[in-house]
Amino acid sequence: MRVFAHCSLPAHVLQTERMEGAVTVRKYTDFDEMKADEYRYWQSRPAHERLDAVDAMIETAYALKGWEIVRDVPRLQRPFVRLPVPWR
Repeated sequence: MRVFAHCSLPAHVLQTERMEGAVTVRKYTDFDEMKADEYRYWQSRPAHERLDAVDAMIETAYALKGWEIVRDVPRLQRPFVRLPVPWR
C-alpha cells in the first residue's frame, strides 16, 4: 500500500476519478442559499443515485479511519430485548 509522504492516508483514498461532461461552478454569498441549492439538487436525483452517494460516503469514511467494511455479515433479525409498551 502506497502512502503519500505529506499524509498518512493510503493512496487509494486520495485518488479521484475524472468526471465526464462539463462541470458547473457556482459562487455563493449566502450559506443558506448554498444549502437550499444543494438540497434541491439531491431531491432532483433518483433514489438509487442518492443511496449510491450515501454508500460511497460511508465507504470513504471507513477508509479514512482505516477500517474495512465486511459485506454480508449476519445480523440480528429482531430486537435483542423487548421493552414493555404501555399502550398495548
